[in-house]
Amino acid sequence: MTERVAVDMWFDPACPWAWLTSRWLLEVERVRDVDVRFHVMSLSVLNEGRDYLSEEYKTFLSTAWGPVRVCIAAEQRYGAEVLRPLYTALGTRIHLGKQERGPELYSAALADAGLDPALAAAADGTEYDEALRASHETGMRPVGEDVGTPVIHAPGPDGGTVAFFGPVVTPAPKGEAAGRLWDGVLLVAGTPGFYELKRTREASPIFD
Repeated sequence: MTERVAVDMWFDPACPWAWLTSRWLLEVERVRDVDVRFHVMSLSVLNEGRDYLSEEYKTFLSTAWGPVRVCIAAEQRYGAEVLRPLYTALGTRIHLGKQERGPELYSAALADAGLDPALAAAADGTEYDEALRASHETGMRPVGEDVGTPVIHAPGPDGGTVAFFGPVVTPAPKGEAAGRLWDGVLLVAGTPGFYELKRTREASPIFD
């Protein structure tokens, strides 16, 4: 019987592309011997000091602090295992429900995940920022600052760990199609010296 392996994904709940990748990984769990563990990174932390960004994106980043702070607060109180249901609850409301990020959404998502809705207050404070930055750094260090989310750490071919940004895909593949994409991603990511495979993105996120 094949031993299951742990795969780690770093997400920012506000990112629609990370959401699609996370739903793909949950499909991969069903068809490959993989167990996914979720961790928090922050697009707001990543883009600090980048004054060249558009005003529209800066506005997005100003509202992206809340969800990651809530996730870290929940992780600190309950443990990392609660990030999976909380991310699903947040992402369902943000990306599928198109709800505005704010206290009402955070409280409802926490309740959906069976967690204390009062943790929504963490969105507006800095109490958990040190832990947030530490989680962010752990995820981003192996891939550098020239990427965003999703970031995945996975077992490499030599017994070590390979880390990479992506895949960016829409819609999220399901069933064996998800497994085949996983096989291919591991193949290229595990190739020494391989850095990039890219084409112009012509589709917006497709949620189904």
